[in-house]
Amino acid sequence: MDIDNLSDRILDGDRRALARAITLVESGRADHRAQAGELLARLANSGRQALRIGLSGTPGVGKSTFIESFGMMLIGQGLRVAVLAVDPSSARSGGSILGDKTRMERLSRERAAFIRPSPSQSHLGGVARRTREAIALCEAAGFDVVLIETVGVGQSETVVSEMSDLFLLLLAPAGGDELQGVKRGIMEMADMILVNKADGDLKATATRTCADYAGALRLLRKRPQDPEGFPKAMTVSAVEEHGLEQAWVEMQALSQWRRETGQWAANRSDQACFWFDQEVRHALLARLETPEAKAEMASLNAKVAQGVLSPAAAAQQMLSHLV
Repeated sequence: MDIDNLSDRILDGDRRALARAITLVESGRADHRAQAGELLARLANSGRQALRIGLSGTPGVGKSTFIESFGMMLIGQGLRVAVLAVDPSSARSGGSILGDKTRMERLSRERAAFIRPSPSQSHLGGVARRTREAIALCEAAGFDVVLIETVGVGQSETVVSEMSDLFLLLLAPAGGDELQGVKRGIMEMADMILVNKADGDLKATATRTCADYAGALRLLRKRPQDPEGFPKAMTVSAVEEHGLEQAWVEMQALSQWRRETGQWAANRSDQACFWFDQEVRHALLARLETPEAKAEMASLNAKVAQGVLSPAAAAQQMLSHLV
């Protein structure tokens, strides 16, 4: 693969090249990983930064509808929008439907938009393992806003906060029980809570639910990276496209405050350190997947089963082969 040509095309905003590059970074083949590393190194000095917005929420809350309406609004303001959507993978077959483009029909037809669904595979945290690298590629391609949509399976989806500048939690009206389910974990990470479906018969209910969440946020936490009034809860309607512009104004205000106070740069530095730690851990685990390591594991496992070695001693012996 011609990495020079691929990087030049990405810098020119070529969406086909971007899609090909994301496929490359998602590959687990050793030669592809080497090429992906070279490509990312070449693009690292592009100097381009997008606003990274992570979006989580329970299934059925309308994440795809919200992203399409929100993305169309941003494009209407002259911005380029990339959407990285993570679909759950089957625990049995490992396959994914990857149907986000069909759910975002209007947005997928826009030249200023790029939608890339990826399978979560076995990676926990609501995002795919290489989502962070895909974000870097989208930034190099000149996109102004990158939306990262998580799988949407529960309060463990806090990993997305380690790769985004703003973390939004999308919730449905009348979610009293849901409030109990997410009051720790995601709500401690969220910068804004958006109560969707605030339209029709649910409008009054959404307003009450929003007030409940706002009260919970005030009781739950106050972080140094939050200016006065944040985190906050707001109502939106993705279907009727109400509240989206006001939510965007609030996002920009929070982003600007963090830039001016140095929180933005500090957050990205902390995230880089987090992913360095994760890469080391993944690399060490990958060593256990080699044929030699599997054979050694099987041998030690037999000795543990027979009582010849204690689990702790066997683990120490196995670890000595990895360093």
